[in-house]
Amino acid sequence: MHNYDLNVILDPNLSEAQLGLEKDAIAAQIERFEGEVLSTDEWGNKRLAYPIRKLNEGYYIIYRLRLPETAPRQLATNLRLRDNVMRVLITRDRPEQRTQRSSERDAGQEAPAASA
Repeated sequence: MHNYDLNVILDPNLSEAQLGLEKDAIAAQIERFEGEVLSTDEWGNKRLAYPIRKLNEGYYIIYRLRLPETAPRQLATNLRLRDNVMRVLITRDRPEQRTQRSSERDAGQEAPAASA
């Protein structure tokens, strides 16, 4: 089992009840593939970089998941079939990338201090 980030953009015109149903449907799909939701981050309505389905906004939800290795592709396919889901992106969480980025950032901060 690996950790993944699931980014979902929903139709911004959904009512609270419809939004709750969509979140429940997403959680059911995750459980169907023997996944586990570690955390959820709702950004709410945000402006899109480009129009999708002639809409300029979308409702963003970010899930941190633990899934079997074969599940992400199937999960993304099933979520894309839902009418209110505009976009789906699943990426694997790689701790070594986070460590590398933070060490590069630290090295960048130390360099000016050493030259001063």
